[in-house]
This record gives sequence, structure tokens and C-alpha cells, in this order.
Amino acid sequence: MFTTYYRVFLLLIISNTLIFSSLAQYKSFPFGQKIRTLQVKVSGDNPFSLPIIDLGGNQQIELSFDELSHDIHNYYYTVEHCTADWTPSMLSPLEWADGFTTDLPITDVLQSTNTTMNYTHYRLSLPNDELSFKISGNYAISIYKDSEPEKKIAVGCFSIVDSKISIDAQVRGNTDIDIRGKMQQIDFYLHTGSYAIDNPSTELKITVQQNGRLDNMVKNLSPTYISGSKLSYINNKALIFEGGNEYHTLDISSIYAYGERVNKVRFYDPYYHAELFPNSIDPYKTYTYHKEVNGKIVINIQEYNQDDTWADYLLVHFALPAENPIFDGQIYLLGGLNYNQLNETVRMEYNTQNKTYEKTVLLKQGGYNYLYGFVPKGSTKALLQPIESSHWETENEYTIYVYHRGFGDRYDKLIAVKVLQSGE
Repeated sequence: MFTTYYRVFLLLIISNTLIFSSLAQYKSFPFGQKIRTLQVKVSGDNPFSLPIIDLGGNQQIELSFDELSHDIHNYYYTVEHCTADWTPSMLSPLEWADGFTTDLPITDVLQSTNTTMNYTHYRLSLPNDELSFKISGNYAISIYKDSEPEKKIAVGCFSIVDSKISIDAQVRGNTDIDIRGKMQQIDFYLHTGSYAIDNPSTELKITVQQNGRLDNMVKNLSPTYISGSKLSYINNKALIFEGGNEYHTLDISSIYAYGERVNKVRFYDPYYHAELFPNSIDPYKTYTYHKEVNGKIVINIQEYNQDDTWADYLLVHFALPAENPIFDGQIYLLGGLNYNQLNETVRMEYNTQNKTYEKTVLLKQGGYNYLYGFVPKGSTKALLQPIESSHWETENEYTIYVYHRGFGDRYDKLIAVKVLQSGE
């Protein structure tokens, strides 16, 4: 049986190789064959922080990743300023940066210790002694090998906000399409104060994300009405989201004391395998609250305090029984375990013999949240039903980004960010 799993592991590595165009929209994602566990967050004690810092503040963005070998490579990085939709902006580096922006070496390098799968851990922090930032907006860090940008192996994205306006927002279960049903609706107000916005409909670009997902992200919003310095975005059907279910929680922080959802962990030379208890397809399941972190992940190992280099990698086997396959779409795992991307790495495959959707994913020890999403044929947006249940009570995290490009401006300024939880 596990010979098949080795073949699956090789397919996982191959399917993670992507062709990246500099003209495409940036997304935090590793696309080298052996690059794993790319994380972009604020440096500090909160592993669940969004990659957003204040302009001129004391915080740093930390980017880290593993390369699956003990061969130490010369990795370099280049930083680009981006538009609101994550394409490279037209500014020169002199306009947005102090210091060097290209071919910067990654010097914080450590090899894994006592792990069955050898890896080397790389880390960098920004701003640093070589590079600081002058303006707000979106930024992308491109990682590549041997000072050759065409050998790109990963991209990490972060934002810098220069708060100029305030946001009041709420999540409600009584939406414009149902009353305390399966949906949630966002209403929010922008208070601009003395900050000048001549034409909000054309100058502002607003993005709303649910739990960091990209597939159901909402953009291109216009105010419902304007009253002086108050811009209202209410009763907008584009801001209705599936409430969904609370995320399933997976704990593989120990290979000895089985964590949540883990049925057993076994070593099949040369790697550890974690077999999970099967989930179930139940779109009408009654809502039950349990604490989770809305799709985020944390890397940790119970037995040691050096999570970055002592945590091992496991082949984790997900299972979703189904009497018959679904022919009008595909089922995917959703969450930070695959950077909220919908691709072959997390597409469930139907096993006719076991009558089960299955997927094996290579994961570093720690805690993970995940859901099952259904993508109908011809769509790029995952629906939680008909696989998961959906409820207005579900706790979700919504993030509102407000960008401004006034008349004559040459870049999108990030002037406000609001993070809110449903139920607050």
C-alpha cells in the first residue's frame, strides 16, 4: 500500500512546480520542486499574524521556507512594489525604497536536526539594515537561486499600511438573501475625515477577504452612498459570503501522542505517515462551535523547543468517504496548508475500491486548519456546500483592505486595513 504513497509523494513534488510570469498577479506560494512551508508573517510571538505592518513602525515581516535537502544553496531575494491587484507597479526602486532591492543574499540558514526528511531552513526579515520602505502598498519578495532571477523558487507577499482613514465594519447573519440561514454579510463604513478623496468610485480600490481565501475574494466595490466624509458600503450582495463550518483541526505536533483527528502515525521507511480519521460529507450538519484559527497553520513540535529545525515532515493521508463520485466538479482541501490555493496538490481523488475521496499531503509538524471545498465545473470559486455544512453562526475572519490612487498619483497607497471576526 505504501509503495503507492511513495508515488503519490513524487507527484506532490512535481505538481508543486509552477511556471511563474512576472506579468502575473503575485501570490505567496512556493513553486520550486523541493520548497516547502513558506511562511510570511509579522515577526514576534503571534504565529497567526497577517503579513501587514505599519509604515515607519518597528515591526518586521519575516519570510521563511524549507528546502528538502541538507545541501546549502545560495538563495537571493528581490523586492518589488506592487499595485492593489498584486502586479508590479510602475515606480522605480528609488521612489519606494531606501537601500538595495535586488540580489540580496539570505544569510539566516539552518539545517534540520534528527529528522527523517532532511531539510534546510531559510529565513529573512524586512525592513533590515540593507532595505527599508518609504511608502505604503503591496510588496512581493521573489526568492531565487544563485543570483539568477529566472531560477525563482518562491514568492512571498506582504503589505505596508499608512493609516489615513478609519473603518467601521460588522458581520451580520440576516443577509439580503436569507435570515439567519447559511450566509454572512459584511457592512462597512469608511470615515475619511480630512483626508482628500475626490472621487471614491474611481480612486478607491477595496478588497475583502474571508479567512485569507483568494477564490471568493471580493473586489471593485463602489459606495452605496456618500454623506460628507462618510462612505457607506452596506446592503451589497457582492459582500455576502457562505458562513461555512468551523474549520477541522489537525494536530501532528507529536508522532507519539496523537493529536486531534489523527488515527495513527506509523513509520514506513524512510518517512512517517499520519493516517487521519475520515471526515464526512454532511451539508446539513447542525452547527457546533469549536475553537479554531480560520484556516491558519502553526509549526511546532511537542518534544523540543526548536520548531523550525527539529519538526519533521509527515505524509498526511486525508479521507472523505462518498458512496459515489461527484461528476460535476472537484473537491479540494482549503486552508493555509496549501496557501489557500486550489491546485493538484490538494485536489481530492476518488478511490473506487474504497469508495473514498483521498489525498496525501506532505506537511511539517504542527497544527493545521482545513475545510473541504467543492469547485463546480467551469468555476474557480470553491463552495463549502454540498460537502461541508454552512451556518450564519460560524466564526470567520474578514479582512478589508482600502487602497487609494488619486488623480495624478502613480501608485496605490494602502490607507486602511480592518480585521474583524464574525460574532464580535
